[in-house]
Amino acid sequence: MRKNLDGLAVSSMVLLCLIWGLQQVAMKSIAADVAPLLQVSLRSGVAAVLVWLVSKLIVRDRWLKGVARGAGPLVGVLFAAEFLFVAEGLRWTTASHMAVFLYTAPMFAAVGLQLALPAERMTRVQWAGIAIAFVGIVVTFAGPGTPAGAGSSSPNWMFGDLLGICGGAAWGLTTVAVRATRLSEAPATQTLFHQLAWAFVILLPFALISGQTAFHGTTMVWASLGFQAIIVCFGSYMAWFWLLRLYLASRLGVLSFMSPLFGVAMGALLLHERLDPNFLAGAALVLAGMLVVNGRDWLKVVFARQRRDGKIGQV
Repeated sequence: MRKNLDGLAVSSMVLLCLIWGLQQVAMKSIAADVAPLLQVSLRSGVAAVLVWLVSKLIVRDRWLKGVARGAGPLVGVLFAAEFLFVAEGLRWTTASHMAVFLYTAPMFAAVGLQLALPAERMTRVQWAGIAIAFVGIVVTFAGPGTPAGAGSSSPNWMFGDLLGICGGAAWGLTTVAVRATRLSEAPATQTLFHQLAWAFVILLPFALISGQTAFHGTTMVWASLGFQAIIVCFGSYMAWFWLLRLYLASRLGVLSFMSPLFGVAMGALLLHERLDPNFLAGAALVLAGMLVVNGRDWLKVVFARQRRDGKIGQV
């Protein structure tokens, strides 16, 4: 039985969210030396090998048969699409913007799950959260100018932001695919391996065809790629699945919204990205809306506790 959050869970989630928030910053910081698309393909390949080794030699998970012919490729293609959008989007917009728009994923996951699984129907509160997030996206796109470092003209950064939303949609649909197929019963290592392996298989040829293969192996480049492959794609994802086995997913999901906050902060601090008022206001609405969508169970507990405490106080 999964349990409520304790000190270990909270501290682990803070560290994981910091790592995930730094992900886009790490990619953007070496984009001049290695195209983001090539970065994603290389890190996915390395991490896929590490996941397979851990699963087969250390954890010894029993993988489900037949997944490689059905659900595995589906989830892998969606995962590859997510990071294709992220990689291409970072060519036009900032790491701060990408960190926020990628976390629209719960909105798409909630809608997709309602369509795919009748038991996953959304409440009116969740629909209200999606409406709040949509208003936030509109406010953000109504910004007055180009984010620093995003490109030379307004349409460019808007295109990058739109790709970030597409990445969030692909992430959300990946969640739906996992929940609605046999992968919902598979070991986490099997799901993660298919995601990473297919990302490598799809994105590396795409980088070759599009001419994004330049590689200048500086110390910063190797450090960033090592961080992305070993810490982000392997270590943090494995830790996340481990936490999901021990703690309530709804509580962990609420804490995961620290990731875009860290991403925005690190983008401004390390990459000196400008944060205009429209973006900050819109980002706050997007994150608030996603918090409502993803934190339904947590909010129920909070409100129930407040009502209980209020009755006790009246006595």
